[in-house]
Amino acid sequence: MKIIAYLYSDPLLETAPDASIWGWEIDRVYQDLGGRQQLQQLIEDCQNEPVDYVLIRRIEELGDSLEDVSSRFSQLESLGIYLVALDTPTTNGADLFQLLQQIHSYQRSRSLRRGHAIRRLNAQPPPGKAPYGYRRGKDKYIVDKSAAPVVKDFFEQFLLFGSLRRAVRYLAKKYNKKISVSTGRRWLTNPVYRGDTAYQNHEIISNTHVGIISREEAAQIDRLLRRNRRLAPRTASAPRSLAGLVVCGECESHMSVARVTS
Repeated sequence: MKIIAYLYSDPLLETAPDASIWGWEIDRVYQDLGGRQQLQQLIEDCQNEPVDYVLIRRIEELGDSLEDVSSRFSQLESLGIYLVALDTPTTNGADLFQLLQQIHSYQRSRSLRRGHAIRRLNAQPPPGKAPYGYRRGKDKYIVDKSAAPVVKDFFEQFLLFGSLRRAVRYLAKKYNKKISVSTGRRWLTNPVYRGDTAYQNHEIISNTHVGIISREEAAQIDRLLRRNRRLAPRTASAPRSLAGLVVCGECESHMSVARVTS
């Protein structure tokens, strides 16, 4: 009985798997990285020399489309070879439609992830709408001259007073730009405004485009956000930027503001 195995991996999406993962005694392992040359060689070898079993991890690894998978599956079947997919249960006719849906979903997901990976390698923005203050260029974010001043003013208000809610109210009053506090918080931490690009795998590539705020401003914003996390919500949004921070050197009591009216 002759048993061979086939492994496929895309270097953009995963590291090459270990060729000894099968748990079977294998006569030969064919392995492709990105292309399908070894798979074609496997089929040619099977045509010249009888093989009983071909092991694969997933049936989707036989091709980049439903047509490719179906064609190669039929080729192996016509040679009298039993195909064993470790992560895909052997199917009968009743399960065929569900399997086709699974293959289609896998191929679509892999295509999207591959697109993200290529953009990441080229330091291009991920798919989707550009953050407010930018528009999408051919291969990078471009500052939107009409919206960027609004975003810049928001950051300056936060840097001046250290209050997120105050900065949000300021935008609504001056520009009639209404955003939620949670949106404002996302603006403060969004790498795009700092000139960087973030991707779905949480990887951040620096200096991919012109930032709306400088590195020094970004560092100061991070310090203020850390400070605010240590304070009660009412204190963090107080009208005075030193609220809750001034402490008596003798008794360590927090100082308060008192007003005297005549």
